Amino acid sequence: MFSKKRTACTTILVGKKASLDGSTMIARNDDTFQAVAPHKFEYHQPQNNQQKVIVKSWLNNFQAAVPENSYGWPGVPNVDYQHEGYYDESGINTKNVAMSATESTYGNERALAYDPLIPDGLDEDCIVRMVLPYVDSARAAVQRTGELIAQFGSPAGNSVLFSDNNDVWYMEIVTGHHWVAQRIPDDAYAIAANRVSIQQVDFNNPHEFMWSPGIQEFVAQYHLNTDAQGWNFRHIFGTNNQKDHHYNNPRVWFGQRYFNPEINQNPEDDELPFICHTNHKISVEDIEYLLGSHYNETAYDPLQSGTDPKKYLYRPIGLNRTQNSHILQIRNNVDPQFAAIMWLCLGYPTFSPYLPFYTNMNDTDPSFNDTAMTFNLKDAYWLYKGMSVLVEAHYKEFVQSNIDFLTQCRQQFRSAIVQTDQNALHYQGTELTKFLTQQNQSLVQTNRQQTLKYMQDLMTQSINLSHLTFNMDKNL
Repeated sequence: MFSKKRTACTTILVGKKASLDGSTMIARNDDTFQAVAPHKFEYHQPQNNQQKVIVKSWLNNFQAAVPENSYGWPGVPNVDYQHEGYYDESGINTKNVAMSATESTYGNERALAYDPLIPDGLDEDCIVRMVLPYVDSARAAVQRTGELIAQFGSPAGNSVLFSDNNDVWYMEIVTGHHWVAQRIPDDAYAIAANRVSIQQVDFNNPHEFMWSPGIQEFVAQYHLNTDAQGWNFRHIFGTNNQKDHHYNNPRVWFGQRYFNPEINQNPEDDELPFICHTNHKISVEDIEYLLGSHYNETAYDPLQSGTDPKKYLYRPIGLNRTQNSHILQIRNNVDPQFAAIMWLCLGYPTFSPYLPFYTNMNDTDPSFNDTAMTFNLKDAYWLYKGMSVLVEAHYKEFVQSNIDFLTQCRQQFRSAIVQTDQNALHYQGTELTKFLTQQNQSLVQTNRQQTLKYMQDLMTQSINLSHLTFNMDKNL
């Protein structure tokens, strides 16, 4: 069933005044139902005057025509899309509009009783390719998505992330046709984890909120507002159950604990705030840490030693079934022609590096765009998955070396970006695109060799950690 394909992701959104360098950032772990679901990273060229192009789902009967002109964009789809669906998941188009889709979100039975899901509507498997190639701002992306939901309906609860260099938007589609989107304030961050997150909606402020036509009348007609005062989207359309307490809320709690350690909150609290502020300027590295986190240094960490049952009480953010983790960064301190960077991790986000890709590109490296369905070290997907498995197999012994490896990668990546930014000033147009593509490929190959060397070290050390050993006289 298509409804099982994406079951649990984690989202982080950061406004430009809350980030370290003035960037907008949207980020998400793409978690799947199965631990193994090979993905690739490919680039779609811009199209002009393309005639009668129809996007069709492989998972239901959805199909729709798309505009004849499109912008270029990268995506991270399934390799076996004919059985698993496209699920392009994330990308930044040539207008520097970023989109990540989707965060599975569950509406309650009261609201769904009056506006049920539409089985053949627009779902996560096609939503990126229906929207991202055709929008020139984050607000326009929300608007186009809303128009498509009005036309075709939604077969699942889906939340979608959008950004450009000024705005960050979070859109929650909770029934067959109804949704609300909220702009993340410039000085704020937000974290979402598989439940309705948006709280009070101000219908007098269309600059900060967008919504489906007739949603206020719908709520009033069917008496869905459970509060005596206010219009709390989470209360009206969301859930409040045991799964939220153990599967969803704790991930939000841990992220807010990291950014706001001064605030004491309960991991199971249903009223954790959506819009948050912190005095800590948020970096790419902060987001990488959270997307790979597992309740580090708390009693809930499943990787800690001991048998305390609390270590398995809550679902962590970083998982073995995270198929790709991404941070979509639109910078404001450089030329817009090379301001967009897509940080992409194809291994476990806990143990694997996030490689930075300038999205002003014309192709991706073959190790990323030609992925086999079975294990093959030529492929980035399998390379980083394999390295992750080796680290986790002897976590206690390898955790420090992994921290050191990732620290080295992050330092190298930042240095490479600074150098590339400087050199990019000497290029324009197609020559700039060619140069940035070459820089992407060069970084891929450098990190590939470093990762292979690290895997060799892990493999050799693992042999010496075998339990099939015994102290022997060296002279025997």
